[in-house]
Amino acid sequence: MPVLLMKSNAKDYHKFATKTVELLSQYLKKSQEGKVPVLQQMPAQKLGEALNLNQLIKKGGLDLAQMQTFLQTYFENSQHMHHPQYIGHQVSVPHVASGLADMVHGVVNNPMAIYEMGPSAAVIERTVVNWMLSKVGWFHWEKYTNFEHHPENGSGILTHGGSLANMTAMLAARAAAAPDAWENGAPDDLVVLAPEVSHYSIARSISMIGLGKKSIVSIPVNELEVMQPEALQSALEKVKSEGKRVMCVIANGCATATGLYDPIDEIGHFCEENNLWFHVDGAHGASALISEKEKHLLKGVRRADSMIWDTHKMLRTTTLCAAVLFKNPTCLSNAFQQKGSYIFHEKEQVGFDLLPYQVECTKAGLGTKLFWTLAAEGEQGVRDFVEGRYAITRQMHDLIDAHPDFECPYFPEANILCFRYIHFDDAKQLALRNAITKKGNFYITSAEVSGVRYLRLTVINPLTTLGHIEKLLEEIVAQASNP
Repeated sequence: MPVLLMKSNAKDYHKFATKTVELLSQYLKKSQEGKVPVLQQMPAQKLGEALNLNQLIKKGGLDLAQMQTFLQTYFENSQHMHHPQYIGHQVSVPHVASGLADMVHGVVNNPMAIYEMGPSAAVIERTVVNWMLSKVGWFHWEKYTNFEHHPENGSGILTHGGSLANMTAMLAARAAAAPDAWENGAPDDLVVLAPEVSHYSIARSISMIGLGKKSIVSIPVNELEVMQPEALQSALEKVKSEGKRVMCVIANGCATATGLYDPIDEIGHFCEENNLWFHVDGAHGASALISEKEKHLLKGVRRADSMIWDTHKMLRTTTLCAAVLFKNPTCLSNAFQQKGSYIFHEKEQVGFDLLPYQVECTKAGLGTKLFWTLAAEGEQGVRDFVEGRYAITRQMHDLIDAHPDFECPYFPEANILCFRYIHFDDAKQLALRNAITKKGNFYITSAEVSGVRYLRLTVINPLTTLGHIEKLLEEIVAQASNP
């Protein structure tokens, strides 16, 4: 039989996609069963040769046999996110339904920023954004598919990641403080009050919108890197004495390194009293809003003017899908003030264009990632996942803190936990993490908290149990004894 080469037609798509799904299913099964290393890292040049990249780029001709070899090598040298001993970064172990949404978009490829280029994806995005707004308290219709104006409804958009979401929020805050900044550039008297441990995307955003990194006024945090709201008043007075204006105040909900939440209600009260824009970076921790048990961690979030929420962290979607949400719907429309005659023009349509409200011109159907997960699990299923991961992380704290060779600096609020092998200094903590990762049985990370180096877990895999943590501690002790 002749070798089947991949061509761009429906018949060949079916054959190659069927084989791809078969191999992906095998990869998923082995990962979930823990029968492969969490991670193996081949030197880059050697991996490029193993994937046969040069030959395939130059000559093409990918057939079924080559594709199978390529994918098997690719899978072996990928991070096995579905492995129960993946307890590393704040990246979702995605629901398979969300992965299917990516497959659909990969063929349909609707750049849905204007309605006529992707009606279904546009409607789904507006719907899931309304669902998210309702969890904050900024949506008041009964149906999420009600797109009519409501005076107390907020607004929002999905972006390719939390960094773009934070930048969009900063653009809206700038528009509120300096309405002519889009035309004339950012004035030099604006500053941002943010905790010392803000995510790096905040500093990037501030610089990218023209304020400069020096415009960030750092608000002190305590020994666990939680913002001290009592420091805001003196910071505001100092800013005013220097002839500056506060563009916005930022809070962590929750902090990246520790998973601890800033006192949002207190900060929100301060912002209301002083008429200041309040932004909550809820990239990881906003998912607590879907839980009656955990939403107290974000008490006062309705006081915020804007908030971001990454669904590719705790809502089990594939990367990337992040929301930027606003209490006042006009804030989103004011963030961007631009014209393009080939897109921005008067026209009759049955839907709505999202393009005027976002950085991206061409955007994937991001809302489908979240919708498919919700459609598979329902709100209760997603809620159970969040509550379950938060709860087991607290149990892991008790397990680790009771071990004579380990200590934890805090009791976890979310599903992020720092801990330390007490017999090693900071440099050796990092070396210990690297040795564990290189070995490949576990994937963990590391972080500094108030200048002290810790090992760090993000319990984001639904299959990770206390038994896996017991094995991790055993491996750490063994590694420390035989470096």
